[in-house]
Amino acid sequence: MRRLAILICTAGVAVTGALAQSSKVDPAKVDAAMKDAFAKAPAEWQPRLSGDQTMQERSAHRNSPPAALAKTIQAREKATIKYPDDGKVLGDWKKGEALAQSGYGLRFTDYPPRQTNGGNCYACHQLTKAEISYGTVGPSLLEYGKIRKFAEADTKAAYEKIYNGHAAFACSLMPRFGTNGVLTVEQIKDITALLMSPDSPVNK
Repeated sequence: MRRLAILICTAGVAVTGALAQSSKVDPAKVDAAMKDAFAKAPAEWQPRLSGDQTMQERSAHRNSPPAALAKTIQAREKATIKYPDDGKVLGDWKKGEALAQSGYGLRFTDYPPRQTNGGNCYACHQLTKAEISYGTVGPSLLEYGKIRKFAEADTKAAYEKIYNGHAAFACSLMPRFGTNGVLTVEQIKDITALLMSPDSPVNK
């Protein structure tokens, strides 16, 4: 993963929780190794080493929380979602495509920031038929809006998943782009447009 956020949240904390239940590995040593590896990280990055309540609960249950806890996590995360003041969740798909291609942000080499963060969407998803290099951690998003007939409810749901995927699935591997301040509301609107605009290459 190219992002520190993804590395810590989906690899570090989750793996630490999994290893805690193994008799072969001392979880204290794993925690110490994680802290040593990021000892020089900026102060505002340090909380990622322990994770917030959601990450701790996920790790404690090895990403398989009981149904009741999963619903609690989803409700808590959904409450963090902020919507555009004008209520419009579709932005500019061309800007969204540029964001999807950009992996800039939250790496040691990007600190202090010299430009806006990208979404790095292609690291996990296929979005267009023209793109030949993409990840497969997440599902293919080809014709995402077309399949859903560009429905308003699905457009809003897409915005919410990008803002905070944990609101839709308690153990989502999606970074919480909006909640964690990785992307702005406007950027999330643009990526939503990439998925849901009829003119977007995603839907061609």
